[in-house]
Order: sequence, then C-alpha cells, then structure tokens
Amino acid sequence: MFLLLASDFYFMTHSEIVYDSVAIQKILPHRYPFLLVDRIVELEPRVRIVGVKQVTANEHFFVGHFPGAPVMPGVLQIEALAQVGAILALREFEDRDAKIPFFSGIENARFRKPVVPGDTLMLEVTALRIGSKMQRMKGVATVNGNVTAEAEIMSVIAGRPSNL
Repeated sequence: MFLLLASDFYFMTHSEIVYDSVAIQKILPHRYPFLLVDRIVELEPRVRIVGVKQVTANEHFFVGHFPGAPVMPGVLQIEALAQVGAILALREFEDRDAKIPFFSGIENARFRKPVVPGDTLMLEVTALRIGSKMQRMKGVATVNGNVTAEAEIMSVIAGRPSNL
C-alpha cells in the first residue's frame, strides 16, 4: 500500500502525478547544493519514476569541473538517479521524516556522454527490489534521448539520526 498526501503533489493531465521542488524537499533530506533533482514528471508507485534536473551554468561543481569546458561529473549524475530512486522508495513510508537513504552499492555504472550547462537531464529509475530496508534500482540518465549515465543502485533505508 502506498500513501499519497495532498501536500506532496498536484495533478496534471490523465492523473499524472508531478512533484515540484517543494514536495521533493518534503520527501528527501538533501538540500542545496546537493539536491540534484528539480521535479518528478512521472510516477508509477513501487515500479518506476522519472525526474528532471535542469543543468545550469551556475552549478557549483562547474567551477572546477572543468574551467573553460564545464561537464557535470558522472558521479553526480548517479547521485541524481539515486535521489530520484530515494523519492520512489521514501514516499512509501508514512514516517519518512524519520528515515534516511544511504548508498550501499553501485554496480554496472557507465558514463556515455557529457552533460553540460543548458542540458535537461532526464532521470528514469525502475525498481528492481523495494523493501522496507533494502532497495535495488536501475537508473538511466538521458539528455535529448541520449543516454549519459546508467547504473544499478542499491540503498539502505535507515533511521535518521536525531542531529539531522
């Protein structure tokens, strides 16, 4: 069973659920500059989710990666996929404020094309296993339909320490 809270979403056409940045921050513990998903544009609970990251020239990582030829680090693309996957998993918990997702593994990661300022990074994550503690998902990042990064992502949903 999944929980839908009116404060977490609004409806688009054909009952497509879309999470905006405010709703995302109600689910994820991440904040600027490490929140790497701007909105959720598709969601099939416990099965599949699609998020969007608008990559702008103002991203903090472009200062050093690389001056004069900015490229979004591949590991941050994987992190963005993991955050979208965390939304898919965490939204299932009524007590999600007391939970925090931790990476437990990354397998078969591949980086295919560079992501640069101005790109719209689409982040599609499909659940391979969603449990109350362990998650396994397949993530694929694309720009204009071209795969930029992909990986299998494992995470553990743990109790959030009281200092967070």
